[in-house]
Amino acid sequence: MYTGGYVAAPLTSIRLDKKLADKAARALGVKTRTEAVHRALEEVVKLKEFKDTMKKYGGKLKFEGYDD
Repeated sequence: MYTGGYVAAPLTSIRLDKKLADKAARALGVKTRTEAVHRALEEVVKLKEFKDTMKKYGGKLKFEGYDD
């Protein structure tokens, strides 16, 4: 997980729509465009993993959770 500050990785230059990147930063609750990109990438990966899990186990698991 990206925690801000210096990253021990080579820098990559990408072209961003500044307004969209700033809007994403606000939506994600981060201060910089770099943080927004990292958080957005993390979210995409998590979403893909979740979808893969749902495809694999969807309808096969029994939830015995807490109901209000």
